[in-house]
Amino acid sequence: MKAGIVGLPNVGKSTLFNCLSNAKAQSANFPFCTIEPNIGVVNVPDPRLQKLEELVNPERVMPATVEIVDIAGLVKGASKGEGLGNQFLANIRETDAILHVLRCFNNDNIVHVDGSVDPIRDKETIDIELQLKDLDTVEKKLDKVKRAAKTGNKEAQKEEAVLLKLKAGLEAGKSVRAIEFTEDEDKEFVKPAQLITDKPVMYVCNVDENAAVNGNDYVDQVREAVKDENAEVLVLAVGTEADITELDDYEERQMFLADIGLDEPGSAKLIRSAYKLLNQQTYFTAGVKEVRAWTINIGATAPQAAGVIHTDFEKGFIRAEVIGYDDYVTFGSEAKVKEAGKMRVEGKSYVVKDGDVMHFLFNV
Repeated sequence: MKAGIVGLPNVGKSTLFNCLSNAKAQSANFPFCTIEPNIGVVNVPDPRLQKLEELVNPERVMPATVEIVDIAGLVKGASKGEGLGNQFLANIRETDAILHVLRCFNNDNIVHVDGSVDPIRDKETIDIELQLKDLDTVEKKLDKVKRAAKTGNKEAQKEEAVLLKLKAGLEAGKSVRAIEFTEDEDKEFVKPAQLITDKPVMYVCNVDENAAVNGNDYVDQVREAVKDENAEVLVLAVGTEADITELDDYEERQMFLADIGLDEPGSAKLIRSAYKLLNQQTYFTAGVKEVRAWTINIGATAPQAAGVIHTDFEKGFIRAEVIGYDDYVTFGSEAKVKEAGKMRVEGKSYVVKDGDVMHFLFNV
């Protein structure tokens, strides 16, 4: 699962990407690796993992990760191939969620591609290009479906109705995620179309240091503009965050953060928010060899969670022994949790909760 950083040129996308890639949000080392020049695998900061490490004292600790993609700056006309438009749109189509960076700071030394700072205009520029690309996709599908619908094919007629609704919405300047469909329509026709503006989005308002805690007028404008989108708005002083990540000493970083009124780097919040945006959550395995955070989709069952470790675990799943994270911390060890009768045995239908500490029994 990947989250793609998008925005106009010079809004702070690459600085943010580099900042995430070097994020030393915890005192522990914060590894990062580049799969391709523009894809980074970043650890998800999780204080629960540190607590389990203290209690278990394992040989190694493995955090959950999220993939972040730095996508080339978009310009007007990208949907028609202007600038790096085709590359941009191909890259964004491969991501599962969008981190839309908006410039919300004044600085005469950093040129704005449109000559002035206006985050709402910038947002609309990108929205329009993505909507135009989706409209092109919908119209092509519609041409094919209409022919089948005319022959009386009931399924094609249903799909035609959904595509016409999509077309009307996109032509009216709406993103797909803002167009209402029934659950069945969404599952059968909208999701399989893999439209760009259907992807979940988070707006990252890049501010200067003075606005890092409370935001500014630009941020207020963004919040007002996206209030109907059901999207998170995150305020981040990207330049300041970059300065913080340059500091090698943990104590120095904490002092720097305290000086500007933050209790943790904004990059840590962003990584966690991106993880949630991708509809992901964490369960843990805890033993002397390894304490590890495993990534699963929200709503995953116990066998599906087991399958993340190894496909054989899912195929031969018998049952799962489950300890709630809070119970593990309260009693301090697996043995004491068992003594207190707080370990549960769950079967195939169990839906895993975020933070569950699990052990699987399987037979292959």
